[in-house]
Amino acid sequence: MKSPRNVLRWLFDGRRGPADKLIPRWIFLRALALIYFSAFYSLLFQIKGLIGPRGILPAGQYLAAVGRSLDGDLKYWYAPSVFWFSSSDRMLMTATWVGLIAAVIAFLNVWPRLSFFVCWVCFLAFVASSSEFSSYQSDGMLLEAGFLALFFVPRGLMPGWGAQWLPPRASLWLLQWEWFRIYFESGMVKLLSGDEQWRHLTAMDEYYQNGPLPTWIGWYAEHLPHWFQAATALGTLVMELGIVLMLFFPRRVRLICFLIVTPWEIGVIVTANYTFLNYLVLALGFLLLDDRTLRRLVPVRWRPEEPVQEVDEDEREEEILSLLATDGSATAKDAVVSAALEMEEEFAEGSKSRGWRGRLAGHRRALGLAVSAVMLTWIAYDTTAEMIGLPLRGSVLPMAPVEWLEPFRIANQYGLFAVMTRGRYDIEFQGSNDGVNWTPYLFRNKPQLLNEAPRIYAPYQPRFDWNLWFASLGDWHGSQIVPLTEERLLENDGDVLALFKGNPFPQSPPRLVRAVLWQYWFTSMDEKQRTGNWWRRKLLGLYAPELTRGADGRFAVVEWSEELGPHD
Repeated sequence: MKSPRNVLRWLFDGRRGPADKLIPRWIFLRALALIYFSAFYSLLFQIKGLIGPRGILPAGQYLAAVGRSLDGDLKYWYAPSVFWFSSSDRMLMTATWVGLIAAVIAFLNVWPRLSFFVCWVCFLAFVASSSEFSSYQSDGMLLEAGFLALFFVPRGLMPGWGAQWLPPRASLWLLQWEWFRIYFESGMVKLLSGDEQWRHLTAMDEYYQNGPLPTWIGWYAEHLPHWFQAATALGTLVMELGIVLMLFFPRRVRLICFLIVTPWEIGVIVTANYTFLNYLVLALGFLLLDDRTLRRLVPVRWRPEEPVQEVDEDEREEEILSLLATDGSATAKDAVVSAALEMEEEFAEGSKSRGWRGRLAGHRRALGLAVSAVMLTWIAYDTTAEMIGLPLRGSVLPMAPVEWLEPFRIANQYGLFAVMTRGRYDIEFQGSNDGVNWTPYLFRNKPQLLNEAPRIYAPYQPRFDWNLWFASLGDWHGSQIVPLTEERLLENDGDVLALFKGNPFPQSPPRLVRAVLWQYWFTSMDEKQRTGNWWRRKLLGLYAPELTRGADGRFAVVEWSEELGPHD
């Protein structure tokens, strides 16, 4: 029976980790670095318009509101962001550039533990101070995976495969657990929601059209026959609630699971732009594999060597005691005594040679092991409690530990597409100088022009376009970003205008700005052949108040209609 200390080492110590996960770890960490890069790269062109001092939802104002609602230093815990020191444009861009550079360094496998930590801190700073612009499940997925990766990465400046620091079992398992929960909890919420589209297997009939940011491949997938859409809906439920359970089976079964789920994820990536979400799930899936499966794909000269594991003195002692208890022969006893004397001599010589530096290193390793054990156990508890709470509509376990970690988004509850949207609605901003002729502000990524093919640009994340899709599903009272954007357009604010494809009023801002709502549909095959249009649309009416700006600089409402209310 193993001692508690050996159990801790077996679970949390990289020197005792599995020796057959070096290649999957290397692949996952390179993919994670690329995902971080995509997240920071997209923010380079958006962060000032989103949360800059002249942005739509300034980070400084949000953090000030948090500070007023919380006493003392609690504000730093519930909004963990370096932007407390400054939320100026320069600080926002500096944090983004630092995160971007750290992602490149992490990809090159240079001091990965530090570089991934910098990535995580910089991305957390944005998420914790961005209000509506960081309320996506994908952000939580990246923060959770990024935090767990800090315990998963090899040590050292240029560790290569990291054969001297194996993947700790607890961090490996929690990364696999995150992969599993993303699927399984999404399947759970589909059943628990009672959505008739999942019950009747019609959820995929208009899925490719009604999602946030469709692709041109999704246009063609939308026109496949109903039997294909029904089979896809059924396959989604089977995969999320059944196939992913193969994670808990032996190696060959996990390989089959990987071969089923990976092509499915690739299909999702090419038919819809869900930013880096599916790329992260795809990368986590490689942790189902091992070196035996992937070694043949690595050139012989680059394959990792077998790691040399240190001998655990406690295990040797237990082997000695076990041998004494089971074999009383003189030969066995002599062998045991000899081994014991050898172990004692090695320990004494090691202590003398290491001196105070060796003792200090030992204390540092013990502290690191304790931190790993506490944090990873905490995350395991929180994520398990939240999963149990899904079907029970509230967990039977204490939820205080869950609430304490919630601001950091490292122990999340997931659930994608619980209820399918029943129509595609899109908000369009328009400007005018006479109130009769209106000119639209063109978006960079969101569907708008009828003859413009939907593009594939994920993992790039246009957060402004994405948020407007969510806003279009309700009324403007539930999403203040629409009237706030109108105000910035009346000022010709350069940072906010950078979120659009261009500025139709380059000389001076328009006198009037409004937001209207359209309903969009994919065109039929015949209509596309005749007109070349990918979309058709119908104007539903005014979405948010039509605004103007007076000579005193104040904004005023010109027109507002209550006829257009919330819709499905």
